[in-house]
Parts: sequence; C-alpha cells; structure tokens
Amino acid sequence: MKLRIALIVVLLLCSSWGFFGHKKINRLAVFTLPSDMIGFYKKNIQFLEEAAVNPDRRRYIQADEAARHFIDLDAYGDSAFFRVPHFWKEASAKFGEDSLKAHGILPWNIARVYLQLKEAFQVKDPERILKLSADLGHYVADAHVPLHTTKNYDGQLTNQSGIHAFWESRLPELFSGNYNFVTGKARYIENVQETAWRIAAHTNQSLDSVLRLEKQLSEKWSDKRFNFETQGRQTVKVFSSDYAKAYHSLLNGMVERQMRASILMTGSLWFTAWVDAGQPDLKQLLDYKASSVEIKRRQEELKKWKAAQKPVERSHEFEE
Repeated sequence: MKLRIALIVVLLLCSSWGFFGHKKINRLAVFTLPSDMIGFYKKNIQFLEEAAVNPDRRRYIQADEAARHFIDLDAYGDSAFFRVPHFWKEASAKFGEDSLKAHGILPWNIARVYLQLKEAFQVKDPERILKLSADLGHYVADAHVPLHTTKNYDGQLTNQSGIHAFWESRLPELFSGNYNFVTGKARYIENVQETAWRIAAHTNQSLDSVLRLEKQLSEKWSDKRFNFETQGRQTVKVFSSDYAKAYHSLLNGMVERQMRASILMTGSLWFTAWVDAGQPDLKQLLDYKASSVEIKRRQEELKKWKAAQKPVERSHEFEE
C-alpha cells in the first residue's frame, strides 16, 4: 500500500495543472477562436482535450522533455527578465545550452512550438496542426503556474513539499466548478517570444504569495492539513478539503485568474499562428480523420507512458 501511495504522489507532482486542468484549459481555449477557425477546432475538440496531457506523458519517456515545462528564473539572480536574452541564439551564446536546459527553457519552447504550428498551418497539415495546438496549450498553461518559474518548484527548499500538486491540481479540481471562464475572444500577439517571457515574469511575481501564504497557514493547521481519500482502488494522502478551502481563500482568486489567462493566451497563440500562416481555409480540413498510422503512433506512445511509471526528473540539482 505504501508503494502505491508513493507512486500516486510522484505522478501528481509531475503532472502540471493536473490532467484535469490541462484538459479544461485546452477545451475552453477552442471557444475563444474566430468563426474561420472554430469549426475545425470544435470538430477535433476531444482530441485537443485528451492530447493536452501528452507533453507530461512524454516526460516519462523522453529525457529532453522535462526542461520544456519550466524556467528557474531565480537561477539567474535578480531581474532575470532583463539579464537573460530572450532569443535562444543570444541566450545560448551567453550561458551555454546545457546551462539553459538545466534551468528550464519554457519561454523559448513556447516560441518554438508556435513557429512549428505556424508552419503546420502553412502546409495545411491537420494532423500536425492538432498535435502542436494541444502541445502549445500545455506549455502556455505551464507558464502560468508560479511554481514552474523557480528552483523551489515543490517547496522542497522551504519545507513545503507537496505544494506543487496542491496548488495546480488539488485546488482546481476542488474549486474550478465555481470559476468564471468567460475570457473573451482570442487576440493577435505581436511578438510571441517577448510575450512568452512576459508571461513567465508576471507569473513569477505571484510566487512569494503562493509559498508564504501556505507556510503561514500550515503553522496554524499542523497535522490537520491532511487526510486520506480513496481514488479508484487506491487510498492516497492528500491535503484536506478544509485546508484547501482555507488556502484557496487566502490566494484570493489567483488560481482562477491564472487558468483564465491560460485559456485566453492558448487561444490567442493558436489564432496568431493561423494569421501569420496567411489564414488558410480550415474548412478544407473538416473531413480530416486520423490515419491508421497516426492512431497506432498514439497507442504506442500511451503504452510507453503506462509502462514507464516514473518520469524523467528535472535535470538540475537543487541549490541550497
């Protein structure tokens, strides 16, 4: 039983926004799109929703995937937004690629996937458009999680282990039913690379509150923070719903704001890639069905993920 509990805890810690959150963000992003896009995206909304978690699954089988989900801004000292070049060529010349990857490449990765999506639109490749749209939504959502912008990503440096899954999985699952997800329509993003960096920097500004408020609350609640819940056939130790409610209240709408921002930015980057590709007619792609080769590839990827059971860890060492 202990091994089963430990396994589930590991899985939760490594699933940014949780599978629940990522799926919801990608699904709702579809409804931000203009009329010339929404038909194709709505027809494939189930895939976009399910594939939202594929980047997290790849972390179990691809060693280079983990670095795409985070950036340790505090690894660069104060004012990382100004100290780190925002374009990969200049940044790698200054810090070296290995160092950049060790501390995460999330903003650069968002720009990379956007460019790939733009190219997929240009050649009207529906299979690739959908795959990259799902991936892009995942990385955009990650960039809106404060704990994806720090070396202290699970509170392990401040004796707050478990806060990662608590903030981005437990809270949305418990409380998002009361969130307002009306975000307005997708907008054109003038500079994707700079925008990705601004998102990370803005998200990082909430990190102090995420950690400090939970620390203060934990000192009052002590061992009353936890209880055990049955999930399927497993019994798991989780932050209690009462403790989650108290923390969620202290955060004063932060999780809702970050989910809303994720939804709108995901739709906006899909829209921007489409516009920059010349606004191809997506109605021509409405008859698309996944080929047998693509279905087999998806099945093989899922099989590898289930067999792995353990994610590739973040590649850098924690600095005290």
